[in-house]
Amino acid sequence: MIDFSRINEAALRQIRPILERWLPDGRAEGNEYVALNPRRADRHRGSFRINLVSGKWADFATGDRGGDLISLAAYLGRLDQAAAARSVADMLGIPADAR
Repeated sequence: MIDFSRINEAALRQIRPILERWLPDGRAEGNEYVALNPRRADRHRGSFRINLVSGKWADFATGDRGGDLISLAAYLGRLDQAAAARSVADMLGIPADAR
């Protein structure tokens, strides 16, 4: 069984380096990370935002959104939630399964 909560908590502690890796064109603006959305022909920063405290994200141009970094990984990588959680856990060097 995948421990989504533990993975998300660990990811939140590393949110800036994770976002800089996944979305290298982005930048922090207050409590948000603003980047171009690589899933569409986005040419201007502003509509794709990730909250640096909660990990919630949204593309206000398309309505795509999620509540944490695992859902963002799933969205960016076109993965299901389980595969995204395993990918994030692997990137962080932690086990994905509940202990």
